[in-house]
Amino acid sequence: MPEPEADRLSLRARISLSALVALLLFMPCCASVPPTRDTIILLPDASGRIGSIIVSSGGQEVQLSKTSQAVTVEKGSPPSAPFLLSTEEVVSLAGPALNVLPPPPRHYLLYFEHDSAVLTKESKALCVSMIKTIKNNPPIYISIAGHTDTMGEREYNFDLSYKRAKVVADMLAEQGLDGQIMHITYYGKEIPLIKTGDQVQEPRNRRTEVTIR
Repeated sequence: MPEPEADRLSLRARISLSALVALLLFMPCCASVPPTRDTIILLPDASGRIGSIIVSSGGQEVQLSKTSQAVTVEKGSPPSAPFLLSTEEVVSLAGPALNVLPPPPRHYLLYFEHDSAVLTKESKALCVSMIKTIKNNPPIYISIAGHTDTMGEREYNFDLSYKRAKVVADMLAEQGLDGQIMHITYYGKEIPLIKTGDQVQEPRNRRTEVTIR
């Protein structure tokens, strides 16, 4: 049974596990839409994936699950029937909001030699590109997470994964990055990128994951 409307508009967003939802809530600027209503548009994420949302108002629910699908809502009233917007209409309505969104996070996987905190030759080259990107687009937050494969003891691998994360953090600090925006975590062999049994060498698990926002 729907929850009673308490003189307010509620919005529940259900996001699928495989996709993110870009959701914009704003006052419409077109004469064809009544000025007392808001328009909610479902947009894909930066990679083009689309999720779904459920808009709830006035004791009724409407689901959006297609790119550029939209509804209009007014406090205390049910949502309109879903309708599709053209690319031009989306740009007209949502363009200003989309233009001020921050860029999507950038992710880097840096790999290490077996049982060491020494980057592989390929990852050293990737670091050059990563540092260039950082300098051209100064971040506000950098997550640095160290990992190992499943070889060795648990405590040993925690220590090794910390050393791998620290190597990357120190390298970025040497390039002038503020240590206060860097957050180091380390997981040992607890979160493998490639799932294996215990005591298995897997080069792709010997890594540090860098996320730049």
